[in-house]
Amino acid sequence: MTDVPHIPVLIDEVLDALAITPGEIHVDGTFGAGGYSSAMARAGARVFAFDRDPDAIREGQAVADAHGITLIPGEFSRMAEYLAERGIETLSGITLDIGVSSMQLDRAERGFSFQSDGPLTMTMSQDGMSAADFLNNAPEEEIANVIYRYGDEPKSRRVARAIVEARPLERTGQLAAVVRKALGHKPHDKKDPATRTFQAIRIHVNRELEELELALEAAEALLEEGGRLAIVTFHSLEDRIVKQFLRNRSGGDSGGSRHLPERAAGPQPTFAKPAKAVKPGEAELARNPRARSATLRSAIRTSAPAQKSPRSARA
Repeated sequence: MTDVPHIPVLIDEVLDALAITPGEIHVDGTFGAGGYSSAMARAGARVFAFDRDPDAIREGQAVADAHGITLIPGEFSRMAEYLAERGIETLSGITLDIGVSSMQLDRAERGFSFQSDGPLTMTMSQDGMSAADFLNNAPEEEIANVIYRYGDEPKSRRVARAIVEARPLERTGQLAAVVRKALGHKPHDKKDPATRTFQAIRIHVNRELEELELALEAAEALLEEGGRLAIVTFHSLEDRIVKQFLRNRSGGDSGGSRHLPERAAGPQPTFAKPAKAVKPGEAELARNPRARSATLRSAIRTSAPAQKSPRSARA
């Protein structure tokens, strides 16, 4: 294939935020099926795209070749390292599409979804600790904490106890059945109670939130003055990280009020005040119901030097 199989979420709004001028260098942090990258290339950008999923790299090479995109296997948190190897030190734009892709969800053999039974893997890079490894070996308390923190599951301890009692778990269908039984699932319930647990385990196994935090710091370091950052998130944990980062880096956390004294002057803002968050319109939701939870946040880089971060220094 030399064209993408679907239209990515908020594509028009992302392109508006990027405001691409032909010849600029842009990064697409998650290539996926190549939707954002292809649109950026058609707008005249020289695109470097990343994906840690070997399937996306293998299946996307034809799309990349057709649009002159440089496709790089690896995590977007390490974009500075991979770009430096190719002689790229600054960028005009960076796009990050956070979370699991439709291709990963729709393939039972990848183990991301309980809609059809498959091996309990959930690994985006297809290596390292799998969901089964974690659930079959981690202490009950750790499993409960992960499900509560990343899935917002109020009955996480009950779910964790049921998981430990049901070990070993090897299939998505097994895990879904255990969670449903633990939470008293009824067939007519609007939302499957396994959803929160599956989300939590996927986020933990793939270190998704840590990857996002590192990628934001990398973007701050790589973007030139006037460079544009556009990030699409799909749940509140991701969106909160992006919102807080942009608020902090644009000076939104530094001021006082008439009730509180001014805080000590901190680093100069590295981003201008972020644009208002954007959600999909009704027309897009009618075409793609999975877009319902998407949020786009964007901001423009200032001339201030990137702020030092202990996290990025350790990476």
